[in-house]
Amino acid sequence: MIWPAFCGLLSFGGAVGLVFEPVGTDRPAPAGGSIANDQPPNSFFQGFSPPFPTNDWWVGFGAGDGNAIVGGPFPYQSSLGATGIQFGVSTSRSFDGTSIHQPTQTDWSVGFVEHNGNVRNRKASSWDSQSVTVQYFTGSSTMTSYLVPGSPYLTFSYSGATPKLTSALGPITSFAGKALGSGASTTVTGTSFQVVNGAGTYIIYSLSGAVSLTASNTGTIVAGAQFKGVLRVVKLNSPSHKAILDQYVANYPTGVSTDYDFNGDVGTLRFTWTVTGNAANLLMLTWPHHRIKMQKPNFPPMSSLSYLTTKGYMYPALGNVWNLVYNLPTIIWNAPRTPDASCTQNLVSGLEYEIANLPAVTMPGDFYFFGGRLAAVSRLALIAEHVDRNDLVQPVINWLKDSIGYMFNSASTAVPAYETGWGGIINRAGYNNAWIDYGNGYYNDHHFHYGYFLAAAAVIAKHDSGWLNKFGPTIKWFLRDIVNPSRNDPYFPVTRCRDWFAGHSWASGIANGGGGRDQESVGEAVNGYYGALLWADATSNAEIKNYARLLIATEQHAAQVYWHLYPTASATGRDQPYPEQSLRDLVTIGNVMDWQAGAWLFWGAQKIEIAAIQILPVTPVNEYMYDPAWAQAVHDYTIQELNNATYGDEWKSVIYLAYSQANPVVAAQLSSSLTSWGTGNTFSNQLYFLSTRPGASNVCASAPSNPIGNFYIQSVTTNSYVSASTLPNLIASSTSQNLAAKFQLAFAPNAGTMKAVSTNQFVTADISGSFTISASRATASTWEVFIIRPKHGAPSGVYSILAASNKQYVTLGSNGALINNGATESNSAGFRLVST
Repeated sequence: MIWPAFCGLLSFGGAVGLVFEPVGTDRPAPAGGSIANDQPPNSFFQGFSPPFPTNDWWVGFGAGDGNAIVGGPFPYQSSLGATGIQFGVSTSRSFDGTSIHQPTQTDWSVGFVEHNGNVRNRKASSWDSQSVTVQYFTGSSTMTSYLVPGSPYLTFSYSGATPKLTSALGPITSFAGKALGSGASTTVTGTSFQVVNGAGTYIIYSLSGAVSLTASNTGTIVAGAQFKGVLRVVKLNSPSHKAILDQYVANYPTGVSTDYDFNGDVGTLRFTWTVTGNAANLLMLTWPHHRIKMQKPNFPPMSSLSYLTTKGYMYPALGNVWNLVYNLPTIIWNAPRTPDASCTQNLVSGLEYEIANLPAVTMPGDFYFFGGRLAAVSRLALIAEHVDRNDLVQPVINWLKDSIGYMFNSASTAVPAYETGWGGIINRAGYNNAWIDYGNGYYNDHHFHYGYFLAAAAVIAKHDSGWLNKFGPTIKWFLRDIVNPSRNDPYFPVTRCRDWFAGHSWASGIANGGGGRDQESVGEAVNGYYGALLWADATSNAEIKNYARLLIATEQHAAQVYWHLYPTASATGRDQPYPEQSLRDLVTIGNVMDWQAGAWLFWGAQKIEIAAIQILPVTPVNEYMYDPAWAQAVHDYTIQELNNATYGDEWKSVIYLAYSQANPVVAAQLSSSLTSWGTGNTFSNQLYFLSTRPGASNVCASAPSNPIGNFYIQSVTTNSYVSASTLPNLIASSTSQNLAAKFQLAFAPNAGTMKAVSTNQFVTADISGSFTISASRATASTWEVFIIRPKHGAPSGVYSILAASNKQYVTLGSNGALINNGATESNSAGFRLVST
């Protein structure tokens, strides 16, 4: 994106595109000061000053030693060799039961004879939002290559240099139609040459008149003299593809501008390639997400040219302007519907409980989990507003301000610093350690982390203009780090994580030399831009608001194309990225990489983990992303783990919420069994999302909840009551109700507490499950929460009691003691609750 320092207009063939001004241009001065990453940019960026891209597909050229193999410019993979650009098209595609793999493959190296192999004699000469231009040079000899994603050809422009192509996969067996035996060579003069090596067939074109090339079976092709002009090289997958490649080879891209315009709630994303030759006859390749959204495309027949990649087949398109049209999200702070009336009472009770029991404000140990908790708590204020409980808002705002205040304190363990080598805000503690905060100091996961901060800060700003005036400039640095729209910001790269051609973001930064790109949590990528949307709305920044809406719409669309799997979809459909039925049967991609995609994670193998990480965090804007067909498939695919009590509720909770898009009533019933929601979700958010689904009616009517009030507890087996005389231990030993202990049962999320009225002590479960539960705690926390539900198969009015802390049911000992040691409900004792 090459933008002026103001919001302006670019005109392309009658189309008008917007370009936005920088969010800010001030030098960041966060609490952690400035620091240089211990993995600085290499000489690839010689002649340039930061900021530099950190997550682009080609960052491996400028990170580490610069020798990483990178995914691109697709359909190729490439790397920078000592004397030339190495590249190939993967010809191996396999499915291992979890993932499809297309391993990196180097077919050829293109350089020139005069190059001396010095790594400092190669550099970036320019880059834009999608492409990079690389130059090799020695003395007055140069080779410049325009590495543009989507071009079927690789383009090399020479000046005063003798072209040399070197096979990376075995000997050259044929050149220009002539077979080459062992030790043989041939010299041919022309403008088009087919060459065969172990990778298959490539075509070499000269766009600058006839050139004399000598090919040797040993693996080299060398020009007969220094050359000034353009060579293009292309993989020929099928003889039938030669016609279209010959027809359009004369027109080549040297870069691309990315702009956009907005018409109400519709956004147009526009790619305009700078072309040498006839722009209308520029031959490019599309991925599925392009083809779905392109308006008035000029698509030659799919059979005329194709390349299979990890994102499916790339098929041809003609013309240098693509317009991709997206419906923009209109949801901002809350759902566009009021909560279903059947859920309101429990929702308000949940808000009261969770806000009254907010965790203590403590110094954060990292950005990721700290941010997730901030954002989850901030949702409580917004939900309270939506149900007209404005009295609950201010305690949340106060907690948020106290917590986020650590981000402005230089003494904090996790404190933001401005990293000067590449240009960005990092967790200072991780500037030299990729294992801290998931590699935040190496620019991993910034959109994941900072979206949470922005969402929480936006809620504060919405309610406290004084805080906004004081701390807004600091929060804006996080915004600039992930959604800066302009190259005229002197301190941050453009939209750090977004790969506009790929259609989504990359979480990978510069760690490990900046090689392969990947993104696991597409849900958190969406949330990065959702946080930006909330901040933009809270601060009345209309430009960034629309920019964030476009980023959300494109990321969510990519999620549905590349992360969501549809087992019943056609394997041969034009826009099917994954032809393999066995892969699509896995329902959810866990990690999209540039040469691998599959149902796996770096950190977990459970089905519910793989699905949940693509769903969370659950916010109102994600109802666009959880399409009912996929949500139903996820539920069905993970059902065994969902029904297994040993699997984490924090994962189940978000799967149930996605499932509510398909069946909110059943999702509410399932959600009623949860006892934990993780750091990024809450009971209130769970119930709020369930109760605001389209068409929701009586969602919570059949969802069970704990009885509330004062009760005696009676064993069904012995008809004995829990005795007052045995307190604090709960022992069902009294045959007389007059001697029974009275308990106050109160609300807790999806559960409740039990308090002995006579002693004012809460009942607590035994940690070991070996001893009698007892009324012995002055305050209630995790171990004092119980789930009381009608017991399956028992008469009406008979309940089972489950200790939420260890998921063990309460049984009855030989002396009537209540003990939380039952593994299943069938092991549990039955109890009557007799109202007092």
